[in-house]
Amino acid sequence: MNHPKPSGEVKAVAVATADDLRETIRRKSKLKGRQADDASLAEVRKLIGNAPHRRDLLIENLHKLNDEYRALHDRHLVALAKEMNLPMAEVYEVATFYHHFEVVRGNDPVADILIRVCDGIACELAGAQNLLAKLPDILGNPNIKVAAAPCVGRCEQAPIAVVHQYPVLFATVDKVSAAVKNNLTTQPMAKDDAIFEPASLAEQGVSPQGEMQAVSPDYVGYQSYRAQGGYALAKEIFEGKKDAESIIKAMENSGLRGLGGAGFPAGRKWRIVKDQVAPKLMAVNIDEGEPGTFKDRTYLERDPHRFLEGLLIAANVVGIDACYIYLRDEYHGCRELLESELAKLKANPPFKLPNIELRRGAGAYICGEESAMIESIEGKRGEPRMRPPYIAQVGLFGRPTLEHNFETLYWVRDIVQRGPEWFSSFGRHDRKGLRSFSVSGRVKKPGVKLAPAGITIQELIDEYCGGMQDGHQFYGYLPGGASGGILPATMNDIPLDFDTLQPYGCFIGSAAVMVFSNHDKARDMALNVMHFFEHESCGQCTPCRVGTGKAAQLMQAKSWDQETLEDLATVMVDASICGLGQAAPNPIRCIHKYFPEEVK
Repeated sequence: MNHPKPSGEVKAVAVATADDLRETIRRKSKLKGRQADDASLAEVRKLIGNAPHRRDLLIENLHKLNDEYRALHDRHLVALAKEMNLPMAEVYEVATFYHHFEVVRGNDPVADILIRVCDGIACELAGAQNLLAKLPDILGNPNIKVAAAPCVGRCEQAPIAVVHQYPVLFATVDKVSAAVKNNLTTQPMAKDDAIFEPASLAEQGVSPQGEMQAVSPDYVGYQSYRAQGGYALAKEIFEGKKDAESIIKAMENSGLRGLGGAGFPAGRKWRIVKDQVAPKLMAVNIDEGEPGTFKDRTYLERDPHRFLEGLLIAANVVGIDACYIYLRDEYHGCRELLESELAKLKANPPFKLPNIELRRGAGAYICGEESAMIESIEGKRGEPRMRPPYIAQVGLFGRPTLEHNFETLYWVRDIVQRGPEWFSSFGRHDRKGLRSFSVSGRVKKPGVKLAPAGITIQELIDEYCGGMQDGHQFYGYLPGGASGGILPATMNDIPLDFDTLQPYGCFIGSAAVMVFSNHDKARDMALNVMHFFEHESCGQCTPCRVGTGKAAQLMQAKSWDQETLEDLATVMVDASICGLGQAAPNPIRCIHKYFPEEVK
């Protein structure tokens, strides 16, 4: 093959002029995609202030926009991305992850008022579907949107409707219509001069009874709490009058375990994090999204400073530099209360406080999982992290983190002051301690029951709940919320506590006890919670994301395909990375095992 000989001279060829190159550089320097308009930038800056902005406050800033405009307009998201120096894709994926944010495009209409009707088990049993069916026609206003919502944490007041941010207790069509007519869209603040002593309620009911309950009950404010000896113990610990080791031993000897559901011994957790390298952080979980659970709300809206003192005791003992309180978005009244009382505490502190920040959830059950909550506090999608590392070593913002549920911290002051034996002296059937049972469903007196650990469901119903409702016979119960399984009434003598229910395919979790009767079907309870899991799966794991939806579809058949459902259950348990997917099959297996006649 003949090749041309190389030329001795290479001629230069002009590909662009100097002006062409300058224009190319100018075009590349401009942001790609949609640009923020001046009006939207001004509206965003008015709400969130001028830059720079911390990356972890993205969700807080989205809430400010959502509260102001009742939705997230795409033009505001573009402006927010520019102000926070974030990619638009990142802002959009966070905004669309959380159920309480609605992203609208252009001039799409936005409802003046959104009415959420809870369709959790307690509300279903109390007539939620009737409300959902009738409200749109009766209200007759296209600018009012009615939508079903997962459990909103008021199961003892079922059914519940929430008009924007105003909860309608024991909701009826007339009550909801009146709230709309009277423009009741925000929860009122309560009086702050109450007296509330939880230790005196041991082995009693905590929640008031009757349909005339206050939307915002009176609570113990900062001045009242200090006048009653509040923060004296925390101050002694801060000043070194009580040493950290004695406090940790008191926690260990009390037997107090994490009351959010995991049940890890509190004292041991303090010891583990105390030994980590500073700076150390604390993340407090008040997401309380487990269907049937409302104990944290019940204590928080009556006695917030007992919890805050427990938080400060833990912070001083463990060596915490900053505390982040994560509160579920449905608790609007509690949020305003906490904001107010934290401001009073910071304005007149009993001693030097660590940095304390209150963060607002946005409607995602998955954020009750500790690592998903940490992701959300950091302003991200609430997706669980792989373990290890565990958050005690690498947690919030990459630092060692002490994570606690609200109620765990709530009992710290009483345990230390009264002695660990006070807490451990309660109990039945060889169990020790007190448990705050959130009881709902077909009982006469639902509510929070501060009962001995190890009490049985029959004892709980008979001694604390006034028995079953008239005309109803006890048929079955969920001992630990949606994920804790389902048991028949014939198994009414199992002690309710950590580690006692696992042999039966159940667990106590956050002690959310939902009771149903012979007027109900266990399979309907199981289907309700499976729809919940389908709705709340974060989507990170395919077995959970796809499996919950497929299971819900199969569970609607008159006769269940047991083999296929069990295959799905096995895959979800084995391949999901967090407790949602791992626990979702519990109701399926319990129905097959304890209520087989319902699905044949």
